Amino acid sequence: METFENLVDMFDKSVKRYAQNPLFGVKKNGRFEWLTYGEIGRQVADLRGGLASIGVGPGDRVAVIADNRPEWAVGAYATYGLGAQYVPMYEAQLEKDWKYILNDSGTKVLFVANDKIYKQTKKLIDEVDSLEHVVNMEGTADDATSFKGLLAAGKKAPAPAVSPAPSDICGFIYTSGTTGNPKGVLLSHDNITSNVNAIHDLFPMGPEDRSLSFLPWAHSFGQTGELHCMLSYGASIGIAESVKTIIDNLPEVKPTILFSVPRIFNKIYDGLNKRFNDAGGLQKKLFDATMATASAKKALAAKGKSSLWVDVKHKLLDKLVASKVRGRLGGELKYAFSGGAKLNKDVAEFIDNLGIVVYEGYGLTETSPIATANNPKTGRIIGSVGKAIPGVKVVIAPCDGAPPGEGEVVVYGPNIMVGYHNLPDATKEVMQDDGGFRTGDMGKLDAEGFLFITGRVKEQYKLENGKYVVPSPLEEKIRLSPFIANIMIDGTNRPYNVAVIVPELDALKGWAKSNGVSAASDEALVASPKVRELILAEIEKFATDFKGYEKPTKFVLTAEDFTTDNGMLTPSLKVKRREVMARYGEQIDRLYA
Repeated sequence: METFENLVDMFDKSVKRYAQNPLFGVKKNGRFEWLTYGEIGRQVADLRGGLASIGVGPGDRVAVIADNRPEWAVGAYATYGLGAQYVPMYEAQLEKDWKYILNDSGTKVLFVANDKIYKQTKKLIDEVDSLEHVVNMEGTADDATSFKGLLAAGKKAPAPAVSPAPSDICGFIYTSGTTGNPKGVLLSHDNITSNVNAIHDLFPMGPEDRSLSFLPWAHSFGQTGELHCMLSYGASIGIAESVKTIIDNLPEVKPTILFSVPRIFNKIYDGLNKRFNDAGGLQKKLFDATMATASAKKALAAKGKSSLWVDVKHKLLDKLVASKVRGRLGGELKYAFSGGAKLNKDVAEFIDNLGIVVYEGYGLTETSPIATANNPKTGRIIGSVGKAIPGVKVVIAPCDGAPPGEGEVVVYGPNIMVGYHNLPDATKEVMQDDGGFRTGDMGKLDAEGFLFITGRVKEQYKLENGKYVVPSPLEEKIRLSPFIANIMIDGTNRPYNVAVIVPELDALKGWAKSNGVSAASDEALVASPKVRELILAEIEKFATDFKGYEKPTKFVLTAEDFTTDNGMLTPSLKVKRREVMARYGEQIDRLYA
């Protein structure tokens, strides 16, 4: 198997081999238009020259504030080709976060997505000592320091690509910062290419594959798992218009592969269940039979058995029901990769029963990110996050409050970060003397080496009675309710668990109309006693396998969702528990009065 030494080597090989293949698709004028590997290769070469013309060289930092788009990737590979380092940020981040990251990283050149962000950030040249240029991706070619201007300059004065050493830093990825300022994770070329090489060893993908991209490339999973890996295979990437248009874009792009986080899979699960429950009658019976038959077929296969009747029934129901559902998702999906957080087992089984093979993996930004993965080569157990990928080792270390056999997940391998930028104490806190990285996640390994994640060490808390609670898997289970959009559970040093719950307002309004509940506003609706009864019933329904002390006894209902705009979600869609507690602290205290 061929291996890649650095991201410049990987990019150059793909451009040469797949020059005529489509790489990026962007929707324009109502249809997706595609740029080839050759066209992107020429843009990277031109931009590399343009960046060199304004003084970018080895060790310099080039930052970007943009959602996924071809220019984002062109900026990244042009930066790598100069031996410089790429520092991605999110459009959804606050201006103070942008400024902090620019200062902390020592960024020299900043790419921005549009005129609005350009106006917001142009002033930072005077406020950030290292920052010399802000480059507008939508600026005009007559502006020498716009994206188009730099492409034109580079065409006139080409700069040859360097070949970075594997140990050279290729970029920073700033962690989401659920507590305090974000930390800059330093990743080397070897960190990321070791992940890409491992994926090539495990997954049979190729130039015929295509993804619909909506996970941000500013996030480690989206960047390594999708952008770098898909490009290394010669595959193509259709870029979704937004997270809200995913379902509309799927049949337009017809992806064979979906990279997603549990939140999106949960929405598919909720949406399809609601659709067939609302339809009722024969449609509901056929759908339920499809799910049950797929489960029966897999259960037999797990025992090395089969049944002609089950096979015939499965084939018929797949044609009548599951294939039509897959058609709404583009009709070509064969793999669904889930990462970023634990995927609920019921949801994974559901997607799998539709004939889309679910491969759940695990890792963190600090592991570049993939540490373990279910895959066709080493096997798959739904509910696990798979075995360690080639070159990586996973062990379980003792952890206070963990049940027997569980503990903190520690990862070893070439994918482990170089460290946190300018934070030696924070680096020392997570790096063991033997090279192991302490993930902060709790988990267990089975006899075959499959890893099961059971929660976060830092999120774990103790109730007043001394019982330990890990809230995230409880929250994921309750969030499967079609009436609950978001939830945060807590009971630190308290007699019992409580929750802050955000209802799924569209579903709630439909229920209210059917049940004669009227309200003048969203706030009035969630304050209705009947709505509280509904939410309590949903908790009971989805918490049936909780231990008695784990179930939230009381809750705060709020119409305001957890979002990046109000600071209660990180850009990678993790709940900022501290922010939620600060916002609803008084109401939570009253639940215990």
